[in-house]
Amino acid sequence: MNDGHSDTSSPHGTRRDERPLAILLLGPTASGKTDNAIALHQRFGAELISVDSAMVYRDMDIGTAKPSSEELTRAPHRLIDIRDPAEVYTAADFRLDALREMEAITACGKMPLLVGGTMMYAKRLVEGVASMPSADPALRERLRQRGEREGFEALHMELSRVDPQAAEAIHPRNRQRLIRALEVYLVSGVTLSEHWQRQQRENFPWRLLSIALAPAERHVLHERIAKRFDAMLADGFISEVAALKQRGDLYPELPAMRSVGYRQAWEYLEGAYGKDALRERGIAATRQLAKRQLTWLRRWPDLHWVDSCASDVGERIAKIVRDHGS
Repeated sequence: MNDGHSDTSSPHGTRRDERPLAILLLGPTASGKTDNAIALHQRFGAELISVDSAMVYRDMDIGTAKPSSEELTRAPHRLIDIRDPAEVYTAADFRLDALREMEAITACGKMPLLVGGTMMYAKRLVEGVASMPSADPALRERLRQRGEREGFEALHMELSRVDPQAAEAIHPRNRQRLIRALEVYLVSGVTLSEHWQRQQRENFPWRLLSIALAPAERHVLHERIAKRFDAMLADGFISEVAALKQRGDLYPELPAMRSVGYRQAWEYLEGAYGKDALRERGIAATRQLAKRQLTWLRRWPDLHWVDSCASDVGERIAKIVRDHGS
């Protein structure tokens, strides 16, 4: 791919990419990304940047499987605990923050290692963010009021008429994205889908090595997910969500509270169902998340797959990094 960066010719006449190397370690939830990222930090001195839409929020530790304080001492992760759960943090916000951190790491002669499972963050980081019209708070509030009055299904039907592609990708209950999609169209006269189609891939200043970590057998991943959710419950996950709920300024539609596990725990605390159902729903939602993550990964270009259950998983990842480091 011609990305606009000048390369240096090798003695054999081939072109060598002179951009600094950055590693992107992706994978579904519960695939062992944190342990292997820490190992890469210790082996290669790579500096870690979290690619996780839930770990950005403070006071959300158990349900996000956030690295422990001991792990963070051994291998600090950037872009963890940088927002309050009441705040909205977008893929565009992540891209700006991640690029800034990557530049700082590279300036110190280190290698950026981006690790996580929020695939939209990774995609926006590499491909850029579409130019969108600015928010119109008054219009957004009118749309919200319409949704409360007429039902958000009605807003979703309206979006289906003007932008079927966006409507297919946005669940009727995802009020924030639904309102934004309609707002973009009403403000600009151009659909959200068309804005993305017009987007041009931006030059990326790093030579990216993408690695996917996942168990070769899906049932193994399902077992890991169930075991981890049980461990979260035993560690006080319900109490964590109860403390967030008691603040009074959080509500279920916020991005932080829509995170997998948190939504189900919130509903449990509202009395929607019992603890057994919370466990079943939490595990099922996490498995659905993992399925979506794997679907994203199968479409990711130039991806190196590694079986996270292999006895020599660390060596396999290290070999990929060494082979692409020169």
